[in-house]
Amino acid sequence: MPFKPADNPKCPKCGKSVYAAEERVAGGLKWHKMCFKCGLCQKLLDSTNCSEHEGELYCKVCHARKFGPKGYGFGGGAGCLSMDTGDHLQQENAN
Repeated sequence: MPFKPADNPKCPKCGKSVYAAEERVAGGLKWHKMCFKCGLCQKLLDSTNCSEHEGELYCKVCHARKFGPKGYGFGGGAGCLSMDTGDHLQQENAN
């Protein structure tokens, strides 16, 4: 009977076998420690700042930037807030 090595899961990023000593798990897949980084900024990830989207890993910041809500009013910060109550518009409509 020929020798048959154990079937180890493949890393989605590099396609090589992932062994128990070097694995990181995210999105139901096993990754190498050095392959477990953000797809945009290349920052190394851990379980607290990792987001998976369609088989690609992202840090929380890059995931929000790429797949979060977009448009006017999102991410404007305190500079977009106004204390104007609209009194000058009501006076024009009354005349």
